[in-house]
Amino acid sequence: MNIFNKHPNSVGESYFEHFKKAWSFGIRSLNISFRAFAHAFFPFLYEHGTSDKISELHEELQQRKRDSEES
Repeated sequence: MNIFNKHPNSVGESYFEHFKKAWSFGIRSLNISFRAFAHAFFPFLYEHGTSDKISELHEELQQRKRDSEES
C-alpha cells in the first residue's frame, strides 16, 4: 500500500477526500489562531469565540474518529 493512501484509506477516504478535509481543518485552525492572537491584544474581541470554535472543531474531529472506527 502506498504511504500516501495508508492513513486516508484507514479512515475510509481516498487521498483527495482526506486532503480536502485536512486542508479544511487546517484553514479553520488558522482562523482560530488568528482569533486567539487578536484576543491577546484586544481582550474585548472574541471573548468566547476562540474556545467555542476549538470545542466545535474538537467535537467534529472526535465524531470523524468514532465514525471511522465503526466502519
